[in-house]
Amino acid sequence: MKQKSFMEGIAARLNRPRIQSKPEQPFRGAPEFWNSFQWTTEEQLQQFTANFQAAGGQAVHLATSAEAANFIVGLAEEMKATRILMHHQPGLDRLRLAQQLQHAQVTVWNDEGDINGIEHAARAEIGVIEADHAVAYTGSLVTKSSAHQGRSVSLLPAVLIAIIPVSRLVTRLGEVLAELDRAGREKLPAGIHFISGPSRSADIENDLTIGVHGPGIVYALLVDLW
Repeated sequence: MKQKSFMEGIAARLNRPRIQSKPEQPFRGAPEFWNSFQWTTEEQLQQFTANFQAAGGQAVHLATSAEAANFIVGLAEEMKATRILMHHQPGLDRLRLAQQLQHAQVTVWNDEGDINGIEHAARAEIGVIEADHAVAYTGSLVTKSSAHQGRSVSLLPAVLIAIIPVSRLVTRLGEVLAELDRAGREKLPAGIHFISGPSRSADIENDLTIGVHGPGIVYALLVDLW
């Protein structure tokens, strides 16, 4: 009786009769117009950059992997970084960061058994990853966890640099989710992480703090030829 009185009181304040049966839902999932919505590559680049930067990240469009390597080396030298941690990925190996940053300790995740990866990630100034996808509409990076792609690389260093081959840029988040769904549950990675700019934390007093639960600075390097 108390529940009935409570619900009827809400209906009265809304100036409408109390709904006694569930409404019909003829549609499931995204509408067809959204599933077919698509941007050109140039529009994807523009929208991803705008949305990623609106969230506090920094996006840079580069032509080649060599330019990406030069950008990372220049940033590391500017920061005077002494510890850099990378995912173990063939594309990142081609950057030859260890040879170009001889003043810094460049470590590859899970590549050297005598190094505590999580401890090294916590001390690293820069983490470098190669994103699996990037979503233009939300300005989000998507990266998967595996034995050689530890989540700590994108989570613990103060600065994250994510390289995104332009060929992996999509318009809608649903495109990424659909691909994961098609792969099947048995082929899902250990973790799937969506990164939209630097870590942002806020309390009930609206006090926004950057970098508490993740990197405070995030670079997205969009590379044409990777």
